Amino acid sequence: MRPPAPPPGTSVPAASLRQAAGWLLRFGLAFAFLNALLSFENRWPGFGVHWMPRLSFELCLAVTALLAWVAWRGHLGVRAASGLATVFVLLVAVRYADVTAPAVLGRPLNLYWDGRHAMELLRLALQSVSPGQATAAMLAFVAGLVLTWLGARMALLALARCLASRRPRHMLLATVAALAASFVAYVPAQRDTRWFFSLPLTPTLTQQALLLARVLLPAQGEAVLGTSPAFDTNLDGLKGAGAQADVLLMFAESYGASSFDLPELAAALAGPRATLAQAAADTGRGVVSARLRSPSFGGASWLAHASVLSGLAITGPDEHALLLTTRRPTLVSHFARHGYRTVGWMPGIKRAWPEGSFYGYQRMAGDAAIGYIGPDFGYWRIPDQAAMAALHGQELVPGADGGAVRKPRFVVFPSVSTHAPFHPLAPFVDDWSGLNGPEAYTAAQAAAARAMPLALQQPMPNYIQAMRYQFQWLASYLRQLAPLPLVLVMVGDHQPPALVTGPGASWDVPVHIFSSDAALLQRLLDQGFVSGLQPPDAPLGAMHELTAQLLRAFDRPERPRPGP
Repeated sequence: MRPPAPPPGTSVPAASLRQAAGWLLRFGLAFAFLNALLSFENRWPGFGVHWMPRLSFELCLAVTALLAWVAWRGHLGVRAASGLATVFVLLVAVRYADVTAPAVLGRPLNLYWDGRHAMELLRLALQSVSPGQATAAMLAFVAGLVLTWLGARMALLALARCLASRRPRHMLLATVAALAASFVAYVPAQRDTRWFFSLPLTPTLTQQALLLARVLLPAQGEAVLGTSPAFDTNLDGLKGAGAQADVLLMFAESYGASSFDLPELAAALAGPRATLAQAAADTGRGVVSARLRSPSFGGASWLAHASVLSGLAITGPDEHALLLTTRRPTLVSHFARHGYRTVGWMPGIKRAWPEGSFYGYQRMAGDAAIGYIGPDFGYWRIPDQAAMAALHGQELVPGADGGAVRKPRFVVFPSVSTHAPFHPLAPFVDDWSGLNGPEAYTAAQAAAARAMPLALQQPMPNYIQAMRYQFQWLASYLRQLAPLPLVLVMVGDHQPPALVTGPGASWDVPVHIFSSDAALLQRLLDQGFVSGLQPPDAPLGAMHELTAQLLRAFDRPERPRPGP
């Protein structure tokens, strides 16, 4: 049969051109929609995204595979398109996590480890907003997923119908092959032909799969962890004038070196830091400081805790999970072996924590065991000042052992009030005596704290307020309650999220050590610490190296050599 004649007044080339234009329009719209969902970037600061004029390498390969499928089967069924749309939505979610996590947290996302804490983060977010806002956000999220899935399925079906036309197949295949060849031809530092491609998802998925394999199948066993420090020193260097000093190891949440390095933060915190330094001096204490390189950024505090307590470089979830299966010595076991009562004071622990059995604290006090009965302040509930008041009253005052000879204390206290999202923040209370009662804070104070703006997109002001609060209650504690022989080791666990620090911040954190024992502080100065609260610009080392430095500083001082 002859093809139908064109309409009167219309030439054959014009009709073909119109058909080609229609094909290109349908194909281009479908491809552009799918490409935009796989090539967006983060709009910093915040959780938003923006479109980038780049191609998705994986989408180019997917179009090639779809072309082969249509050439073989003749069409793409609705059921197959629905399945592909589901996979596509999952890839979009991975893309969002891949570009948002570094911008918000300052580090790549670890799907295995961070996924274990997803529900806790969701609870934290829900308690920081009103029920109406939470409901609206959930509805918007579900609607976004549904619309993305429907749009992806329509676009995939449109692509399949366009690819069913034989005429453009060879041209399309050659174009995709040329794009793929230009992508893989990239040679670092010599030629970069990838400028029109967005960063692909394949490396992220491969890395996550390798991390999961390392956690589930640790082939090298304990050799991965390296060698533990020699916990063979004594603690006679803590005796001072005769009484064995208590040691409080405080992990200051989100206390990073950016609080010194960023001019805006440094200026805002200069006054509270000066107040803390003056409180130490007025009570006969000195302070030395250093800078350390944290194993984490913006979160994953447990990596920093484990690194300091074990003296091992715990830089990822696989090392941490492996450490908990061993019997490696820690600062907790070292202090217990030398007659100290070891206490884990952890207001952030809200559920059973079987990992804590690895450390073997003689007392492990989480949220419920601290005994706080005042009003709740958001998800973390117990303000740091109230937690410190309870710790002092239950463990650090004379007679805390019920009249018996009091054992010295080694306490590990991770703070929570400076944890993201830095809201709501309890007010500072000058009278410590009432912080352990039901009226520690008035209802009006609690309501005012909850009413403050959450500021998820611009958290810098809230972070500054939280850090001021931390310095304020610490200074007050040193002045009013802290026993003089107390050695306070204050370590920043990691930098605040990148929403505060900005992109490209270091992973450095400060460490401050307060003590009234000048000889102990001198031993720290001899190891590279400096006097005062201002740490040097260069890190003294990785965070796990602090363990050996503390062991040396807490050891018996060298005896003077006999005279002639």
